[in-house]
Amino acid sequence: MSASKSYLLALDQGTSSSRSIVFDRDGNVVAVAQRELRQIYPQPGWVEHDPREIWADQLATAREALARAGLQASDLAGIGITNQRETTLVWDRATGEPVANAIVWQDRRTAPMCERLRERGLEPMFRARTGLVLDAYFSGTKLAWLLDRVPGARERAAVGELAFGTIDSWLIWQLTGGADRATRAKAVHATDVSNASRTLLFDVHANRWHDELLGALDVPRALLPQVHRSSHVFGETTPDLLGAPVPIGGVAGDQQSALFGQACFGPGQVKNTYGTGCFMLMNTGARFETSTHGLITTSAAQTGAEPQYAREGSVFVGGAVVQWLRDGLQAIRSSTEVEALAASVPDSGGVLFVPAFTGLGAPYWKPDARGAIVGLSRGTTIAHIARAALESIAFQSAALLDAMRRDAGPDGASSVAELRVDGGASVNDLLMQFQADLLGIPVLRPRVTETTALGAAYLAGLACGVYASTDELAAQWRVERRFVPTMSRSEASERMARWEHAVAQATA
Repeated sequence: MSASKSYLLALDQGTSSSRSIVFDRDGNVVAVAQRELRQIYPQPGWVEHDPREIWADQLATAREALARAGLQASDLAGIGITNQRETTLVWDRATGEPVANAIVWQDRRTAPMCERLRERGLEPMFRARTGLVLDAYFSGTKLAWLLDRVPGARERAAVGELAFGTIDSWLIWQLTGGADRATRAKAVHATDVSNASRTLLFDVHANRWHDELLGALDVPRALLPQVHRSSHVFGETTPDLLGAPVPIGGVAGDQQSALFGQACFGPGQVKNTYGTGCFMLMNTGARFETSTHGLITTSAAQTGAEPQYAREGSVFVGGAVVQWLRDGLQAIRSSTEVEALAASVPDSGGVLFVPAFTGLGAPYWKPDARGAIVGLSRGTTIAHIARAALESIAFQSAALLDAMRRDAGPDGASSVAELRVDGGASVNDLLMQFQADLLGIPVLRPRVTETTALGAAYLAGLACGVYASTDELAAQWRVERRFVPTMSRSEASERMARWEHAVAQATA
């Protein structure tokens, strides 16, 4: 590998922003560019994004990151893509135009459809084939809704005029020719196993789209992208976009990418990402294990032919609760102020905040739950509510790890020795210390907290020859701070019991 081609560009398309990060071969951040993504709320429970805006912002940040790094496209060994998962869009193959806005993973409009599928007795089949529960969170019912509601979409899909994709597929298609009418016919329509595994349409045992699943949701096969492993050369960018063609060598859904970026390559290793939501994944290696405690099984980022799995729990509202304090309650002017406000009081004063703005995800799976603040008194201040909001992130994450421990059984539970953390809210020391206290194990924050983007860069680096193996990547992982629990286990148990009582009130 030429020294001039030892840089990697990660495109990190998330729920609240589109970012691009340049890494050197040692995994260090060289340059970052970011644009906030507009959220569209057509009605309560619905969340949409404009696909054109996503593409425009992602391309702009890629160019900006390269400029800030002082690099040319010819200096890049490859590009990795990581994306908000489950967000669903359909576009016209000939014109490149989306048929509607993208339906975001948080959107709950298809909850009644999921209930009808459960009433038909189909959930065991979906669970066995996909590892997922029947919930509006996942892409399949969103796709079915678009086909039913957009005039002519189902007929056009059946004859191959339309393409379905999660955000990774949309970006791959645009980067490889779809952005230009002259090259559109050559654009690559593809995804990776980690994103495909979130659709309710993909058999994670055989790594292929499955006819029975497609039939249950009435989805034409002609819509679907080709599926590759996560570390794979998907195609090249067209030269006009960045100044030279660059291979796209890595693609993974954001949480699988973060697991990879955290160097959790061995079974039993666990990471938690604190973003808009919170997502905890435990690597289970080649073992497909069905949860009995409200978790799901998903495909991990895959570098070889053998399927790899992870057990996962998803919190729908994590860092988004801080956004609500800023935008809804207007208690703070910027998200960075929340730690100081929360730290201005010694505790939450008995206040508990259940931020079920879009229902509750794992391990509860209560789509109809709504947010609740309980334990208010005459002495409650906005600082107590801010502290309770931060603590809600840790409580929800602790419930996930507890479910993982119970799934693992007596032997597996004791083997969870630490939690590796990343994401925007992981920089909050108060939150991370409280998380360690609830869990009773060390919480490790790495030097590079951009692990979602780093995972995509690592996957691209493996495919494009920058790295020889994951052993090289594991050797690069370094701890920035270790948070050691200080709370007694009895107090932690009491606090978790009070949290579960608050959840019961929110779901009653």
